[in-house]
Order: sequence, then structure tokens, then C-alpha cells
Amino acid sequence: ALETAFNPKTTEWQLSYDGRKNEPVTLPMKFPLLLAQGADGIAVGLSTKILPHNFCELIEAAMKYLRGKRFELNPDFLTGGMIDVTDYTQGKRGGKVKVRAHIEEVDKKTLAIKSVPYGVTTTQLMESIVKANDQGKIKIKKVTDNTAAEVEIQIDLAQGISSDITIDALYKFTDCEISISPNACVIVDQKPQFLGVQELLKLSVDKTKDLLEKELQIKLSELQEKWHYTSLEKIFFEEKIYKELEKKHETWEKVLDAIDKAFVPFKKQLRRAITKEDIVKLTEKPVRRIYKLDIDELNDQIEGLEAEIKQVKHDLANLVDFSVAYYEGLLKKYGKGRERKTEIRQFEVIE
Repeated sequence: ALETAFNPKTTEWQLSYDGRKNEPVTLPMKFPLLLAQGADGIAVGLSTKILPHNFCELIEAAMKYLRGKRFELNPDFLTGGMIDVTDYTQGKRGGKVKVRAHIEEVDKKTLAIKSVPYGVTTTQLMESIVKANDQGKIKIKKVTDNTAAEVEIQIDLAQGISSDITIDALYKFTDCEISISPNACVIVDQKPQFLGVQELLKLSVDKTKDLLEKELQIKLSELQEKWHYTSLEKIFFEEKIYKELEKKHETWEKVLDAIDKAFVPFKKQLRRAITKEDIVKLTEKPVRRIYKLDIDELNDQIEGLEAEIKQVKHDLANLVDFSVAYYEGLLKKYGKGRERKTEIRQFEVIE
């Protein structure tokens, strides 16, 4: 969050309700959070359902989009399970996905459910199994919840019942298989729009690129300001302009004027005009005996700043490469352990 969502310099602020403090209008988000976490809700007669997607896949898709390549995105759930994305239509309205639990055959009389479909709790799943058993759609002896850190629901089969038929029946008649219809309704330019996940990712990447550009421009102006002041300081000491402070001037204003005049021959070396604030800031420096070492140190600082300025200008000129590198950094830093949990496969039709 600190890396992708917080930057006070690029945040748009507004007054809080009592006008005493500032609060963000929105956070400058440099990551497709909406697609990573998914969203579900209803307001003013419009509902939205965006399914969560895989962290690594989102970043790889973002890099592909920046490079002008095609990409596809499929949902990934922290609850694992299996998903059939045949009718997903990239998250557009009217599409749907089927999600299944992983069911394993422990032995001929016992089945174990190792993951639950997205949005279904173990309690709901067990209730649906009991209900199907009561209606005679499946035949089981009992169902036990052994879930701890990992999901595990144990099903003991009735005498002489085939485990394969029971697995099929569990998918057909219980919440071991559910169908989810995505409906990505989002606000773009103050209007609700129905988009697919590809458009959502493109919007997010374009926004990220703009924010990265803004950050670079802010950094550039800060570096240039620093360069200006360090160069002034160097001239102030090297050309002994500070000696104006030792002369007897009638008023403080005249001291400042004298310093300003002394700078005239060197103004061409600078990149902007010298302001009164600059001069006041210089006079506040403690003027001890100036060593050559001090001048050398200032020269080193100026060289360092010039190298940084050059790098920032290069990044601004190559914004796509810079954005790709930013995403690569995120993937390297946070991608480990965020591999896909939901297996993509085609489900056969159960008769």
C-alpha cells in the first residue's frame, strides 16, 4: 500500500467535513487493485460484480499492454478450486464462469473436499450436501468438517454407492459447483459504464503511467531547484561575494542589493533568475573561513545532481520503459508466493 497507493505529492486533496484538515479525494493508485481484489455491491439500482484476479498475471498483463501486445485475464480465487472460463468473455456483462471444489477420493467409502468455490463457506457447502441427501439426490452416511488452516470436508458414502457417481452428483446438485456472472460496472469520467476486465486493466495502466510521469516531473523540479541553490552557494563562496556582508552598508536592504549586483556577471551560469529569497537564504549560511574542500564538496554535489537530472529526463523521455520497469519491480518484490491458486480447466457436462 505504501508503495502503490500513498504519495502526498501526487494526491488530490480536499478539505475534511469541518474544514480543519485535508483529506484525499482519491488515493493515487499505481496498481490494478480493483481487479486484484474484486468488488461486489449494489447502489442506486446498479450492481457490480468484479471477480478477483491473480497478482502476478495482472502485472504481466500490464507489461504486455504497455508493450502493445495482446493479453488475457482469468479470475483467480484465494479459496483455490477449479474454474471453467469458456463463457467468461473477459468479464463483460452477460458472461459467466463455473467454479468447482476439488473433491478427492480417499478410499472407496470416503471422499474429501479440499477447496470450496469462491463465495461459498464450508458451512453453506455442508448444508447444501445435507439438503441434497435429504431430497434423495445423493446417498451419503455423514458429512464432517475437518477444516483447520486448509479446507477439508469429509464425506462418508452409503453402502454400495459408487464414489464416481457421487462426485458427479455433488457437482450437479450441491454448492460444490456454482456459476458466477461477472458484471463490471464502474464509474469512468463521472458516468457508470459496463466494461470488461481488459478495459479495466488498460484504464489502470494508463493512470499508473500518468502518475509515474507526474512523480518524475515533481522530482525533476525538486532536483533543478537544488541544483540552482547549490550553484549559487558555490559562486557565493568561490567568488568571495560573501565579503559584501563585512562591508559597511547603511541598511540590510542595501546589503542584499550589493550581493545581487555581485552575482550579475555569473547569472549566465544559472538556469533561472536569482530571487530575493535565494539571497536571504545564502546570508543565513554561517560564513566561516572557506576551505577549498568546501568548494570541492559543492562541485561534487552539483555533479551528482546533474547526473540525477539527466536520468530523470531520460526516464521522462522513455516513459513506457520506465513504467514496465516499475511493474517489474513490483513483481520481483511481491510476486513470490502469489502464484495462481485456481486451476483453469473445461468441465464436462454431467448427465
